[in-house]
Amino acid sequence: MTDYRPDTPILSLAPWLADPVTPAAFPECTLRHRAEGPAAQIGLDGLSDDEWLAHFCRFEPLADNLPEPLALKYHGHQFRVYNADLGDGRGFLFAQMRDEGGRLLDLGTKGSGQTPYSRAGDGRLTLQGAVRELLATEMLGALGVDTSRTFSIVETGEQLERHDEPSPTRSAVLTRLSHGHIRIGTFQRLLAHDEPDQMRELVAYCLEQFPGPLPPADAPEREEPAVILMHQVVERLADLAASYIVAGFVHGVLNTDNMNISGESFDYGPWRFLPEWNGGFTAAYFDHAGLYAFARQPEAIHWNCGQLGVALRLLVEAPPLIAALERFGALYQQAVGRRWCWRLGLVPGSDEENAALVAASEQAMRDAEIGPDTFFYRHRSGRAAEGALAEALAPFEAVAGEAEYWEREIEGASHPASLVHSEVERIWSAIAQDDDWSPLHDKLASIRDLGNALGPRPLAKGHLASDSDP
Repeated sequence: MTDYRPDTPILSLAPWLADPVTPAAFPECTLRHRAEGPAAQIGLDGLSDDEWLAHFCRFEPLADNLPEPLALKYHGHQFRVYNADLGDGRGFLFAQMRDEGGRLLDLGTKGSGQTPYSRAGDGRLTLQGAVRELLATEMLGALGVDTSRTFSIVETGEQLERHDEPSPTRSAVLTRLSHGHIRIGTFQRLLAHDEPDQMRELVAYCLEQFPGPLPPADAPEREEPAVILMHQVVERLADLAASYIVAGFVHGVLNTDNMNISGESFDYGPWRFLPEWNGGFTAAYFDHAGLYAFARQPEAIHWNCGQLGVALRLLVEAPPLIAALERFGALYQQAVGRRWCWRLGLVPGSDEENAALVAASEQAMRDAEIGPDTFFYRHRSGRAAEGALAEALAPFEAVAGEAEYWEREIEGASHPASLVHSEVERIWSAIAQDDDWSPLHDKLASIRDLGNALGPRPLAKGHLASDSDP
């Protein structure tokens, strides 16, 4: 069992980074989900259910941790329009602690009440939104994406009015376990307020708390802290973009306030997984121009990295930041190749071989009109391939020790762990109509089976623990 190791370095920045807030007082606290694995990771698995609800519904402070919740301040580009009227509007940072390896982790909330940044919102979360986030984080984790974890869901007994789902609807408060909550928008706010001293503090905090490798040996100004951070974030977010593509995932709202400096995916709203391989597929009904469509996600994330570079101009000149940004394309292509091979159960080849395999796979999915879940299952270890796909697979060898999972019969049916929209709707319908949680539990078990069969996920790039491939 991991010891509980509270540590709150965020307090050094809190006077200008955050506002203390008071949690909502909910009429009920019904525990719907507690993540035992993540809880064990930070030494909280020994809490009784009553203690759990005290901390993750009433938000009584954890021992030796933040004395009161903090609503973080940030700005951001939302669909490429700059918005200075942002910040944690229905959530807050609740606690910080270290895992067994010394990595800093945050517990942050969603739906925990109004803050100074609620912008006339009620600060609440629907139970449907909480269930959707749980499904997203579990599936993404299984598919190798560096993602936040859904730590706790508590139903809170309120009836909420929402324009985008049948109302009134049930309410919940969610707690996520995440590797930090510093966003690109956090830096943008300091640029807007012309705060170079605070920007230096923030850069130093990120380099210390989210350590990563130094820039390449030929990178200009490679010892300058802001330049180091820019290189690390570019590497992390190029890998994140690749992981979305290989997972067949559409985040839906890749705004700069949704981009975590740690490179971790988080804050799930109108997400979708691809039913078929379609680059124009969108998740958000309000994304009329397809700005964040499936195949445009790498472009969007690259653009967001550029906004970090603009903010860091407060500390350094543009050329070394541009040099870091120009690495994105090659890093992204390399990450797609290695992650594609991982999901197919193959030992990666050269960059050229990997790229040819990806291209042939995409064409095979379009020709067969199937999605990535079915494709990766059917062709695991390079099996059952014909034509151009077989040619592209020829240079590769399968990884050793494949699981029995890949021998299950699925011909003519969707993959058992598929999480396309109809599956999500089916799961929620059972809860909404009959308070039947068994389809959710069954789906989570199916997703975990998939994750176990895929094996250890690729190490996230841009961190000290992942300077080389696993």
